[in-house]
Amino acid sequence: MKCVVCRESAVIDVRRANSNFCSDHFLRFCQEQMSRAIREFDMLSPTDRVLVAVSGGKDSLAVWDLLQRSGYEADGLYVGLGIDGYSDTSGDYARAFAESRGLKLIEIDLPTDYGYDIPTGARAARRAPCSACGTSKRHLFDKAALEGSYDVLVTGHNLDDEAAVLFGNVLRWQTEYLARQMPVLQARVGFPKKVKPLIRLSERDTAAYCILQGIDYMVEECPMSAGNKHLGYKEALNSIELASPGTKSDFYSGFLRKASALFRAEYLEKSPTGQDSASVDELTYCERCSAPSTASLCAFCRLVDKAGGSVRVEEGRIGSGLEDNAAQSVRITTRAERLASSTTREVEAGQ
Repeated sequence: MKCVVCRESAVIDVRRANSNFCSDHFLRFCQEQMSRAIREFDMLSPTDRVLVAVSGGKDSLAVWDLLQRSGYEADGLYVGLGIDGYSDTSGDYARAFAESRGLKLIEIDLPTDYGYDIPTGARAARRAPCSACGTSKRHLFDKAALEGSYDVLVTGHNLDDEAAVLFGNVLRWQTEYLARQMPVLQARVGFPKKVKPLIRLSERDTAAYCILQGIDYMVEECPMSAGNKHLGYKEALNSIELASPGTKSDFYSGFLRKASALFRAEYLEKSPTGQDSASVDELTYCERCSAPSTASLCAFCRLVDKAGGSVRVEEGRIGSGLEDNAAQSVRITTRAERLASSTTREVEAGQ
């Protein structure tokens, strides 16, 4: 197997592109794919202050690394979810990455800062763990970005993630979600600009990127994600992709080119604010944290109450001491390179 660029031995094949790459040219391929997404959707400018939501997994660490190598000023944000046997370890990976590169990592811990964890919150609110997790992270990501005066919030959603979400939304014709499924969500009052630079890279790509760059990451999936319907959608799309390489890319990119604007136009006619079908008159602010809300308390504060926690913050602030938390990112845990994934074995076999 030869690299399509230099004809040296290839370490990985990218079937959707009908290409094989050596290590150097695969890393360049990943950089180019991210840069292309950024240009195509006007995600970032060179002077933007960027906040990257990091989990310790391959996608968030890969996008943080790629952005740094591209010259962007990017800090990290890690939210500890209090999931036993998982959160402490994932936090170690995020801290190790930041420390090894001299990067700033802001840390927020749900149990310490808000008095609840995701398992407790999910049970108390009678919600799926992923729902409670999503509510918590979205709120804290938004508040940290706004409070820190960042221009853009970056997440590590990749092609597989976006195709699976699109698949699920199409199966149920959830038109409001289809209207909002864009790689860029522009800033609005109370919400930062949010972008997804990895939409042209697959999970396999980001895993291989981390391996080739020597980035140690959390391989294990969150134990509370078992039963999440989007995992089933990913499996279904993977089966189709195996038989017809490029299907996921064609599906998602075709939606963005040909259909998303139609859903968006219909949605904006019904929702002038573009936020959860709330009209301008209906949108208010949470009386406790000042986040945009359609009720007196936002979804996050209601979740905190049900979980028996507390929002120990001043009105409109995510919490005190973010700068102090960022300065505490000095502990590094050295770990052997993970060999558990099939991507690792494929890359090693090609080297």
